[in-house]
Amino acid sequence: MRVIAGSAKGRVLATPTGDKTRPTSNRAREATMSALISLDALDGATIVDLFAGSGALGIESLSRGAAHATFVESDRAALVALRANLDTTAFVSSAAVVPMDVLAWLNRDPDGLRGSLVFADPPYAFDQWQVLLDHLHRAEVAMVVAERGTRSSWLDLGDSQWDVIREAKYASAIVTFLRPISLT
Repeated sequence: MRVIAGSAKGRVLATPTGDKTRPTSNRAREATMSALISLDALDGATIVDLFAGSGALGIESLSRGAAHATFVESDRAALVALRANLDTTAFVSSAAVVPMDVLAWLNRDPDGLRGSLVFADPPYAFDQWQVLLDHLHRAEVAMVVAERGTRSSWLDLGDSQWDVIREAKYASAIVTFLRPISLT
């Protein structure tokens, strides 16, 4: 796995050992970044990469002009790979690593998310999407890019607090771009 474009283009990224982490494919990552650029959502953005794994999404964002990224990850092997990738790409000074469970962190520090572009790429077995999206809506994030498996649990967004602005399938993953509907 490599950084696809930008200032760190071509840098090889470490992937965590074991099978707990499922890196986003190059194809899905490239399409996601292209969509974010077309939405003018990436340049100068503050990124929050939840369930960060190797950090590929946040690092690709930094490489393409995001200002800062916060990576939230609880798996030890993933944290080792993530920190190595930040060193390899020289983005350590543009990043913060939070070594804890995503939902616990959101319960502790929701105010730090306001206006952020959030990547949410939990394990495919994740079944707390409603809880996660409720937290993110209350925190007034700018946009959520959610990746889930084609067979993973999801929720009906028909009457939700989110507008689906794009959605695409890449092999066994579905990437959905969500914007919050105003709280007022």
